[in-house]
Amino acid sequence: MSVLNTVRIGCASAFWGDTNTAAAQLVERGQIDFLVFDYLAEITMSILAAKRMRDPNAGYANDFVDHVMAPLMPQLKEKGIRVVANAGGVNPLACKAALEAAAERAGVSLRVAVVLGDDLLPRRKAFADCTELDSGAPLPATLVSMNAYLGAVPIARALDAGADIVITGRCVDSAVVLGPMIHRFGWAADAYDQLAAGSVAGHIIECGAQCTGGNFTDWEEIAAGYADMGFPIVEATADGSFVVTKPPGTGGKVTVNTVLEQMLYEIGDPRAYLLPDVVVDFTAVQLRQDGEDRVRVTGARGQAPTSTYKVSATVPAGMRCAALFMIGGIDAARKGRASATAIVEKVRRQLLAAGLGDFSGVDIHCIGAEESYGPHARPAATATREVVVKLVVQHPNPKALKLFSREIAQAATGMAPGFTGYFGAGRPEPQMIPKLFSTLVPKALVPIEVVVGDDCFAVEVDVAEGVLTQVDDAVVEPALCLAAGSVSVPLIRLALARSGDKGDHANIGVIARRPEYLPHISAALTVDAVRDYFAHVLAGGAAHGRVSKWSLPGSHSLNFMLYHALGGGGAGSLRTDPQGKAFAQMLLDFPVPVPAALAESL
Repeated sequence: MSVLNTVRIGCASAFWGDTNTAAAQLVERGQIDFLVFDYLAEITMSILAAKRMRDPNAGYANDFVDHVMAPLMPQLKEKGIRVVANAGGVNPLACKAALEAAAERAGVSLRVAVVLGDDLLPRRKAFADCTELDSGAPLPATLVSMNAYLGAVPIARALDAGADIVITGRCVDSAVVLGPMIHRFGWAADAYDQLAAGSVAGHIIECGAQCTGGNFTDWEEIAAGYADMGFPIVEATADGSFVVTKPPGTGGKVTVNTVLEQMLYEIGDPRAYLLPDVVVDFTAVQLRQDGEDRVRVTGARGQAPTSTYKVSATVPAGMRCAALFMIGGIDAARKGRASATAIVEKVRRQLLAAGLGDFSGVDIHCIGAEESYGPHARPAATATREVVVKLVVQHPNPKALKLFSREIAQAATGMAPGFTGYFGAGRPEPQMIPKLFSTLVPKALVPIEVVVGDDCFAVEVDVAEGVLTQVDDAVVEPALCLAAGSVSVPLIRLALARSGDKGDHANIGVIARRPEYLPHISAALTVDAVRDYFAHVLAGGAAHGRVSKWSLPGSHSLNFMLYHALGGGGAGSLRTDPQGKAFAQMLLDFPVPVPAALAESL
């Protein structure tokens, strides 16, 4: 265990469904003080809400209790490792009861705390005047879930009260790391630079192995360790500086670039990353290698937070039904699209004849033909000899989707040759589409309580409005004059990249492999060039689509935001890549002009 002026925090989960082996790895080999887990996403909340509607004792990440915590409780107690997890979902009190029962069965005494207050669904009428952040639309009458993103202070207060395990509902992902730091170091509410540093640490490790080599651009450097990926640890000190590392002897790597890719993942404006406890400025953050599998991170800056919480609600937005089938042979993609289009047209005629109305959404994607690349697909890919066709239809009436489900099979004998059958057992079933609704609510209207054992107390957080430093949103594109004889090289030769989603928006972080490459990268990747390159996914296309670009000088990197590029985003999108995970991989083919001498040295 670390001494009191440092703390070691290991993260064992990036999402609900991540490997259950990570916790044991960190407990047994990580020499950690705190074990944290991030389980929740918008779609997770809607799934858990549906479970709670069917069973009042459900609605939390039950595998966290049964398969992760229960086997480890004796070791956690023996080593004095404390746990923080947002595994409570929409029913944190039920999660607390399940953990207490598991501890009793294991014969150990552990104090379990829960943070309450994020679930606004029972009080939704009090927020009837809320409007959606992007569109200004009013709060829908019917909601599946409605949760505020709470901060780290309630977690710290639960730890202050002696909790061995702290369970939350919805909180910002980085709070599960920042909370233990506030508790350990006693950071004040206005210690903004330290709070920013702790938030950056949380942001880096919240996605588990994504900062130890998972999803890394240069994946071949990591692939040999995929079967035993090391999960991340932050070793932090009271001044806010920290080192990212992993248990010795595990797979993956901790390098400046593996960590930096994750730092840029799913952020917007890097000058003002809004969190409940602090507004973080990433632009001056610096990373340096501090030994094998050790990266030191410094330079985070913070300022006072806003007076509001972000709230994510999920809204039932009709039903959908999806089918996957493989088709092979010459012109497989053309055959597959023709067959899928004919299925849709045949069912559409029956729907209209029955008075059920047309589909409200259709998506056909021939996976393997590079259709996600739009006009940038390679000719050889479009002529591929096997594809998997994904056909998704949306309709408000489940009867219409049942009809679709019955009709799709006939393509096997009545349409193009080379059809090998549908994936999955039996006919596809209609599913509800949970659409994301994001809004803001005043912190003053969200009371927070902590329950520790049988005790309950209120937690006060600062509700004053912070004064954000005004920043100029204008993008100044660099002017770079290249001598005659310049050549173009693909971006991947000069940079690494990582992309992710922010609701219906997608971000792409781009990292120069060497600082001297950045001017060439930035000169090529102008806002207009990125907008044109992704016009096929942007709402509004090349003419009206919106893209923002920011620079992070401390890390020789850029961040882009592609607005409304995900077809609604998350579970509300019909697209094959509803979270923009492949956008960075697409951009890495982008041609960047460089001097001939530089191209020869790559």
